[in-house]
Amino acid sequence: MREVFGYMPDGRAVEAVNLRAGRASARVIAFGAALQSLCLPDRDGEVDDIVLGHDDLKGYLDHRGFFGATVGRVANRIAGGRFTLDGREVVLPRNEPGATLHGGPEGFDRRLWQIGASDEASVELSLVSPAGDQGFPGRLAVRVRYRLEDRPEGPCLEIVHEATTDAPTPVALTHHSFFALAGARALAGRPRSALGYDLTVPAARYLPVDDCLIPMAPASVQSTPFDFRTGRRPVTALRAHAIAGYDHTLCLDGGPVRLADPVSGRVMMLETDQPGLQVYTGNFLDGSVRGKGGRAYAAHDAICLEPQSWPNAVNMPSDWGGGDIVLRPGMVYRNRMAFAFAVSR
Repeated sequence: MREVFGYMPDGRAVEAVNLRAGRASARVIAFGAALQSLCLPDRDGEVDDIVLGHDDLKGYLDHRGFFGATVGRVANRIAGGRFTLDGREVVLPRNEPGATLHGGPEGFDRRLWQIGASDEASVELSLVSPAGDQGFPGRLAVRVRYRLEDRPEGPCLEIVHEATTDAPTPVALTHHSFFALAGARALAGRPRSALGYDLTVPAARYLPVDDCLIPMAPASVQSTPFDFRTGRRPVTALRAHAIAGYDHTLCLDGGPVRLADPVSGRVMMLETDQPGLQVYTGNFLDGSVRGKGGRAYAAHDAICLEPQSWPNAVNMPSDWGGGDIVLRPGMVYRNRMAFAFAVSR
């Protein structure tokens, strides 16, 4: 079902599409091609919203929080806001002191996407980014498809990104939901930190970062707070190593990522074809932004698990193994992620 979610300052309508599969439902809005809500049952059958966001368009316009957004052209950070492509230096506008973050000052999360084909369980959105957009070369045509499926083991939300270009340009898209598996009602009552969730990530390496959060050479997770190979609670790892939170990429080895809230029983399994997973624990949420239901979002209310290429890959030495993120004419960029949900008893 399509409905108007709000209006842009220039009067353009921002539509929302409501998806449903069994007892699960989701709402996708055209602004930022964002997942505005995802409602799922817990182990007692109580349905609640498990992603952070805003109740109206004004919240998204006033605060660039990336809640549920489609992020690009290049997710995460490009060091110094510059790179060299085919022998030519490209300079981008920086929106952090030492980097261009999530596509620049006006990335894809700030755009009004076009809603295309949709039905009860799926929707496709598209965007054309002209040559020179945020300093990036080439005209980029982008599509994102959300599909909500009711599987025997539980609901699954699949997200597929595709893009084509008429000139070489770096492309690395991702999805940026803040997952609060405890549910909105838990956050509104006695908040429970998402650092108490159980997290399992099949990654033997991670990317250390400098003071500007720019990745350095891959390092082993052994004996670090980044070792989630056998599962652990982030709060336990953080306390053991005296760090405040996560905003780091784990280098995936293949296999599903698992996030589980032991109280509600909600379990999320993430499948992806991307080489990295940015784990972000909402460290910059400081209570200044009010989200759904007027709740002031605080640090660690939710966890972002962002499947993506390695940050700053366009500037990385080739022997680091980050891969080539340059899309060229005739190629099709594609990434897929699937968030499958279940409940533990």
